[in-house]
Amino acid sequence: MKKTYFLLALSISATQLFSQTIFTYGGTPVGKNEFLRAYNKNKTPVTNKEKALREYLELYIRFKLKVQAAQALRLDTLQQLKYDMQNFSSQVEDSYMNDDKKTTALLEEAIARGQKDIHLIHFFAPLTSASTPQDSIKAVKAMSGLDEALNTGTAGYTSTLKKISDAYMPVTAKDIGFVTVLTIPYEMENAVYNLAPNGKTSIIKSKTGLHIFKEVEERKSAGKWKIAQILFAIPPGTTTDELKSIQKRADSVYVLLKAGTDFSALAKQYSEDRLTALNGGEMPEFGTGKFDIAFESKVFELQKDGDISIPISTDYGYHIVKRLQQRPMPDKSDEAYATNLKQQIAKDSRINAANEAFLQEIMLKVGYKKNVLIKDEILFRYADSVTVNKVVGNYLINNKPIFSFAKATVKGADWLNFVKDYKLNADVYKGENNKGLLNKFIATSTTDYYRKHLAEYNEDFKYQMQEFKEGNMLFEVMERNVWSKASSDSINLKKYYVAHAAKYIWDSSAVVILFNCSDIKTANETAEALKKGKDWKLITEESNGKVQADSGRYEFSQLQLPSGLNIAKGIISSPSINSGDNTTTFVKVLQLFPVKQQRSFNEARGLVINDYQKFLEEKWMEELSKKYPVKVNTPVFNALIK
Repeated sequence: MKKTYFLLALSISATQLFSQTIFTYGGTPVGKNEFLRAYNKNKTPVTNKEKALREYLELYIRFKLKVQAAQALRLDTLQQLKYDMQNFSSQVEDSYMNDDKKTTALLEEAIARGQKDIHLIHFFAPLTSASTPQDSIKAVKAMSGLDEALNTGTAGYTSTLKKISDAYMPVTAKDIGFVTVLTIPYEMENAVYNLAPNGKTSIIKSKTGLHIFKEVEERKSAGKWKIAQILFAIPPGTTTDELKSIQKRADSVYVLLKAGTDFSALAKQYSEDRLTALNGGEMPEFGTGKFDIAFESKVFELQKDGDISIPISTDYGYHIVKRLQQRPMPDKSDEAYATNLKQQIAKDSRINAANEAFLQEIMLKVGYKKNVLIKDEILFRYADSVTVNKVVGNYLINNKPIFSFAKATVKGADWLNFVKDYKLNADVYKGENNKGLLNKFIATSTTDYYRKHLAEYNEDFKYQMQEFKEGNMLFEVMERNVWSKASSDSINLKKYYVAHAAKYIWDSSAVVILFNCSDIKTANETAEALKKGKDWKLITEESNGKVQADSGRYEFSQLQLPSGLNIAKGIISSPSINSGDNTTTFVKVLQLFPVKQQRSFNEARGLVINDYQKFLEEKWMEELSKKYPVKVNTPVFNALIK
């Protein structure tokens, strides 16, 4: 009877466990919550929820099979991957070290403020630690005078600013453009977002000086932007000739893009932004105030998805930007946006008020327990000895526990070493008394312990670390099994090309010279020079950067040609003006080729590598599916569709 009951209970337990499992692979379960977490993080607006879920389920199954293959090879034990994991953990831990309730209130405030951008003029009187009392008095008088002038509604402040600067001390005014939440210090943000339209703040004091902000205009948020970029970096110490060479390289790539060359491929080949190049130049989504004003304003001028900017000059280099997506500023219903904003808030000064509440919360979680037998007076007496002697002696308290956590004990020696190191560090020691030092030591020890055991107490952190680990393993196993194998296996690449040669056929094509000119006037002048027989290379050299050109074989579909153009050898197409930047493109046809000509292996190599990678991946996936059979829990999946 007991045996029967045990088997029944085990069966019910297994059924309940599986009821929360969306699929298994080789017997390993994947929970519904894990799947939904990944889906919601990566989803885009869809009209057919069922189709989107089924497609993502297939992708996630493939992902898990590949990670399992990496696990079987013990790729997670590679030293580089372990280092990456540790480094990533240290980067994201801080975002989980905060009070949830306070963060939620701050999150709601930030989301509301994020719906509006405010254009500001910033008035500033500098003060530093070296400033004298007389300097402070002058700064206060200067800013008070300015404050009064702005209160009277003075339209133009330039003359007022000059008078005040001459009378007291230099006060600057700078148009800082539009700001939004989290782009200026919290105290200043509070003042700015409480302004009436066209109002001004009172005088705000900071460590650097005195500030007044004057609103110029408000607008609905510019929203969230996704772009890709190709960066041509300008290293420190670049000479004028080197700068011209960098600019010329950027212009040449821009010509290729205007001719229809794939942006992602060129980003991987040319971009010097190492963080985005491998991803086709795609940058994280951003909004107002994230980047330099000059860069941001040019990006915001792109009218529609797919538009490409002319090279944008900044202090970092030349950027060619492609608009991928623009959407209105999200609200709290967007989980990915809310999560990212929450992480930003955790790193901002506005979170300081929640730190004490958070400390009390985690002290309960980690099981903080003080040893009541060790009185504070004893700890303070030994701390005074350490302060005098500058060393931790062989004291009776050294090995005695003074407080403990769930899985660790803190001893007297730990406290005394903290006192010694803290007081000897002039950058951190602010003259705190022993009581203050003990409170700081308890807080530091508690947060350090909580941080080291974060995955035990915070599920979000646990999943983020798992996601990063699996992503790294996936990259490594794909590199070994697909990417490197496909690009380096010349023999099988050629075999694949021969076996599928019919796929690699030229459509109607031509060898052309592609011209990109700074404006329509330059384009017309260039076309006239070509008709008179002037060499195209000489034209570009003499154009002072106003004309870029390159030659190559292209399919007609890759070229921006006027509709109805009768394409013939020697023809020069009429100029086409690009609406985004008014640059103008046209082509000169050098040689025509009929449709359905066979591409040589070298001409098709990039296409062949791409197809061969897909072939290897599918073959590999078949092997993995047999090795780790997949079983989908249909009832659980169907419940997600409702």
